[in-house]
Amino acid sequence: MKLTPQQVQYLQLLQLPVLALEQRIKAELEINPLLEEADEMEMTQEQEEPKLDEVESLADGEQKVEKDSVAEDGYTFEDFMNDELDGHKASYTQSDDEDREEFPQPAETTITQRLLDQIVMLDITAEERILCEEIIGNIDEDGYLRRELSLIVQDLNLSHGFSITNDRAEEVLKMIQRLDPLGIAARNLQECLIVQLEVGEYNPGLREQGLKILRDHFEDFTMKHYEELAERLDIHIDQLKPIIELIQKLNPKPGEGEFSAQQNYIIPDFIVEHDNDDFIIMLNDRNVPPLRVNKRYKELMSRRNKNGASDGVKDFIRRRFEAAKWFINSINQRRDTMMKVMRTIVEKQRTFFETGENLKPMIYKDIAEVIMMDISTISRVVNGKYVQTEYGVFELRHFFSDKLTTSTGEEVSNKEVKKTIKEIIDVEDPNHPLSDDRIAEMLNKNGLNIARRTVAKYREAMKIPVARLRRKI
Repeated sequence: MKLTPQQVQYLQLLQLPVLALEQRIKAELEINPLLEEADEMEMTQEQEEPKLDEVESLADGEQKVEKDSVAEDGYTFEDFMNDELDGHKASYTQSDDEDREEFPQPAETTITQRLLDQIVMLDITAEERILCEEIIGNIDEDGYLRRELSLIVQDLNLSHGFSITNDRAEEVLKMIQRLDPLGIAARNLQECLIVQLEVGEYNPGLREQGLKILRDHFEDFTMKHYEELAERLDIHIDQLKPIIELIQKLNPKPGEGEFSAQQNYIIPDFIVEHDNDDFIIMLNDRNVPPLRVNKRYKELMSRRNKNGASDGVKDFIRRRFEAAKWFINSINQRRDTMMKVMRTIVEKQRTFFETGENLKPMIYKDIAEVIMMDISTISRVVNGKYVQTEYGVFELRHFFSDKLTTSTGEEVSNKEVKKTIKEIIDVEDPNHPLSDDRIAEMLNKNGLNIARRTVAKYREAMKIPVARLRRKI
């Protein structure tokens, strides 16, 4: 099946979340002079827009010449087209961007800039300061130096003619690691934790024992072999507990969390509110401006300069008009499709929207059959979209899940099974965490026919470690 350009445009707009849609509309407004934002009150008052065949008639010179061929301000259709030829957009309406409410973002200093500000205070040479800048530039979002230090030194020595040794580079790196935040630019977790424990203000006795664990018995620590650790340190297991707790309080990702509030926001595409026995479903598009074909252009559509215009100009006007109409229709069709999908989701998951729990098994096909659309269309609507409910903000994919059958024949969503597994793990004995086999046995006793490997799959999907790594003292 071949897709027309209009269908491709509609499908592209359909999969955009609300913020991306706003940017897409702004871009279209910039490239198409015949498209403009419209006031909602004006949209209800204005008459029907010119049909495409009227534009074609105009381009062919078939439309009659009106007596008043000059606009009140003396601007003619030919002037409009000449402006386009000169590369200028004919703007007839004042942009109301200034009137839109803007929320200013607070000025924030990035972690990179914070580190660069701090290296000024270090007692290093000009060459070593450049080395610091290069190291900082190679720190990833978690705060780790992922590039080999020797390669950084080699590149600087070759490109700048420096003579920095690897030993001196190690000393400079240690200086950076002791800046704020502590442990930044470490090359692995072990090095990161050691730096924090060395520099931080902690109980001297606990710190020394903690450093010994991190330096000499790091594998036993990561594998939670607590009895072996206590034996190696020649202490009782109860004395090991505060040492482990101290290490666990350290920051394993010193670069994490360095995002602005704007970057961390999730803007929901839908808002669902419970109103007595019904639900109010709203599309969160209040910042998406209503669009229309330029008003002044519509006036000029009925006028034609007797000298005519070149075929190239006529063709340009016609194509821009077609693009504007198709874009507006695609936006409207996107809105209708998204509302149909959201209404159907609410209807099928009514219990969840009323209580915040008890999701029912549901797949894309269930929605597609109700609204008479293709499964791929449902996928485009669901992917990357969020809904705000009385119980939190959820991605639309949250409402779709496979089913499991209980011993009584009842169908249960696998998300409800995951929730049950997490509840079992949350109340387990931390000294003797439950194995996947044991959890499967407990679920089967409750009527859920589930295998051990399925428990393991769901546990890993929820990022819950295996029993051995959940163990606590």
